[in-house]
Amino acid sequence: MKTIHGIQYLRALAALGVVLFHAAERTGHHFAIGAAGVDVFFVISGFIMWVISDRRPVAPLSFLKERLRRIAPIYWLATVVMIGGGVAGLFPNLVLTAEHILASLMFIPARSPSSGEIWPVLVQGWTLNFELFFYVVFAASLILPRHRRLPMMAALFLVLVLLGLAIDTENPLLLTYTRPVILEFVAGMIVAEFWLRGRVVGSRLGIVLFLGALAGFAALAVLRLPFDEKILGPLAVMLVVGTLALEADGRFQKWALPTLLGDASYSIYLWHTFAISVVVKGAAMMGLDSVLTLLCALAAGTLAGVAAYLMLERPLIRRTRSRLPLNRVRQAS
Repeated sequence: MKTIHGIQYLRALAALGVVLFHAAERTGHHFAIGAAGVDVFFVISGFIMWVISDRRPVAPLSFLKERLRRIAPIYWLATVVMIGGGVAGLFPNLVLTAEHILASLMFIPARSPSSGEIWPVLVQGWTLNFELFFYVVFAASLILPRHRRLPMMAALFLVLVLLGLAIDTENPLLLTYTRPVILEFVAGMIVAEFWLRGRVVGSRLGIVLFLGALAGFAALAVLRLPFDEKILGPLAVMLVVGTLALEADGRFQKWALPTLLGDASYSIYLWHTFAISVVVKGAAMMGLDSVLTLLCALAAGTLAGVAAYLMLERPLIRRTRSRLPLNRVRQAS
């Protein structure tokens, strides 16, 4: 798929928002709105999967294998590092059980024995439980004619959300897969369908949507208003639609640093908390100012993710890409 620079830069922005959220949380500051990066990621994920499937037809099993090869190895490695740190006593609040470790590695929502929350061993991996669920449903939809895929997925996810509103349960699977946040994937797919048809809003409206979304996020942050996916989801969609309008108008070029950060966004997301923990502990020993600690934690979390991308994720992608059935077909043609 041809790179859509604006989407790439949104991935970078979303990843940095999450890093800043955790850095602020660990240093006594407030930037809860940074967690909205996850909502942006989910909308982008729905967008990208729909565009990819349209431009590069693929069988359901091949699609699922490709997605697993893309997200699982790095996540498993980060989880193993987390487990190793827990065994070594580096994370004193981390409680490890075989059942929870297995559920984490298999992308199955389960309650953490450390907190009681529905989190895997590597806490930020909770989003991957949603991602994999989306991938499984998306893969299954590929057996349908193209014109039925989006309506069927939208109907299924809407039914799940309505089910979540109607039932009272403590089951981790039901609590996870009936959250309204899953509709963000569908929203991304709808946006992608309009993009593929060339039905993009004009650049002026795009600027309004883009700036309006940023203003909405800023207002939530400055006023410290409560928020959830019901608020963040529409703002994330506005941001993506506005970005695509500016992309269609030629406002984005290939800029090296944002491109690198976009490429590394997955690794940044997975690895940043390790670097933040090191910085926070080191700063406490040296008695550093909290603002300086925040800035150092932000820089360290970002750099750690970029380093992990360059040294781990990118080599793994290149190694597995040639093994994919789609690429073998291309090479033979």
